[in-house]
Amino acid sequence: MSNSFILGADPAGQPVAQPLRLANRHGLIAGATGTGKTVTLQRLAELFSDAGVAVFAADIKGDLCGLGAAGNPQGKVAERIAAMPWLAHRPAAYPVTLWDVAGQSGHPLRTTLSEMGPLLLGNLLELTDSQQAALYAAFQVADQEGLLLLDLKDLKALLNHLKAHPELLGENQALFAGASAQALLRRLATLEQQGGEALFGEPALQLEDILRPDADGRGRIHLLDASRLVHESPKVYATFLLWLLAELFEQLPERGDADKPLLALFFDEAHLLFSGTPRALQERLEQVVRLIRSKGVGVYFVTQSPSDLPDSVLAQLGLRIQHGLRAFTAKEQKALRAVADGFRPNPAFDTLQVLTELGIGEALVGTLEEKGTPAMVQRVAIAPPQSRIGPLSAGEREALIRQSPLAGRYDKPIDRESAYEILQARAATAKPAEEAKGKAKSGSDLGGLAGELLGSLASQAMKTAVRQAANQIGRQLVRGLMGSLLGGKRR
Repeated sequence: MSNSFILGADPAGQPVAQPLRLANRHGLIAGATGTGKTVTLQRLAELFSDAGVAVFAADIKGDLCGLGAAGNPQGKVAERIAAMPWLAHRPAAYPVTLWDVAGQSGHPLRTTLSEMGPLLLGNLLELTDSQQAALYAAFQVADQEGLLLLDLKDLKALLNHLKAHPELLGENQALFAGASAQALLRRLATLEQQGGEALFGEPALQLEDILRPDADGRGRIHLLDASRLVHESPKVYATFLLWLLAELFEQLPERGDADKPLLALFFDEAHLLFSGTPRALQERLEQVVRLIRSKGVGVYFVTQSPSDLPDSVLAQLGLRIQHGLRAFTAKEQKALRAVADGFRPNPAFDTLQVLTELGIGEALVGTLEEKGTPAMVQRVAIAPPQSRIGPLSAGEREALIRQSPLAGRYDKPIDRESAYEILQARAATAKPAEEAKGKAKSGSDLGGLAGELLGSLASQAMKTAVRQAANQIGRQLVRGLMGSLLGGKRR
């Protein structure tokens, strides 16, 4: 089984494995709370890492980070290892990189608004159709004007700029009603209050840093600390994972048939990816899941019930690991039968009955045969991981972050010139010009008034001068006439 990874043992103690070259056919880890999903995920992450495959997973409960420390099997775990003599179990720590959107318990995890795009951002902000149209119009202006949208202050500056200069929208001006602009700004303010602002900015996550193997050839395991995020900002969590999937699909080249995947993605709380997602985005997600396997990416959904996923996604899954489920109501019993019917039947047992009998760490497993066809379902005791089952201490986390090959690369934020700075500079340049124009207009108005006043005064002065001249001439003529008359009498 050198080209396969061993999941565990069947009731006869024989190993149950999945061909490694078919690991890009995606998978599902499901089961009720407390049935062993996290430990199964941990085991799969180790298997991929040992095969040189990079792993990206969300650490929902905070205990998956135990991958970074060697295990110390005791009790029932040690008993299960002893029951699998072919397992070659060796306690070992795995190469782990810790990430955290808030930047507190791992390297800060960021992307930019321009990279996320209006469709995913609209889903994050939960916009209406009219608000989504306004957001598209704003992004289009940003492209036309060469305005980089890196963080939330860039988008807020752009929205305020468009409110003041709606003519920039051209034919889309009708889409950008005042109410839509105000609603977008309110949604952004709400996102900031929820801590979503930390997701946007630079340096943004580079895919090559996720895909780069460790120095010893093992695939690095990248863990996103989502213990707070998934409860406080579930939309931020789901939207980031959707962005990561879309980014991988767009950037990775086609690989065709390969002997192993390039990357394995584990999406815990997978129902959040589809809950409340607009139909257009859900169709896009289903398309990406269907096509991304040709680029060497295997997507593994972790959730309580397969019914949390759309049927179109379930139909694409190659590996199914179903831990125990309980059914108390008629609706739950119907769902249980649907889960059992999703496996290829095994004549050795009743799938539906076994599904309710599974103990902790046991699962019904449906793998793929070498030709890619579904194998018969088997009852499997999942092999324990070689790393620690349980979380790291705060000191161990800090040491792991300090020793990370990415230490210092993402930790300090960068705020380069983008839409916010450019629009501020434009506003600063436009203000003196507007003031000068206003002064010139005011001066022109005063000049005109002064001209009119001077003209009026000049006219009045001219009239006075003419009157004075006329009076003087008149008086001279009178005096001349009277002098002549009086002189004539004297003669």
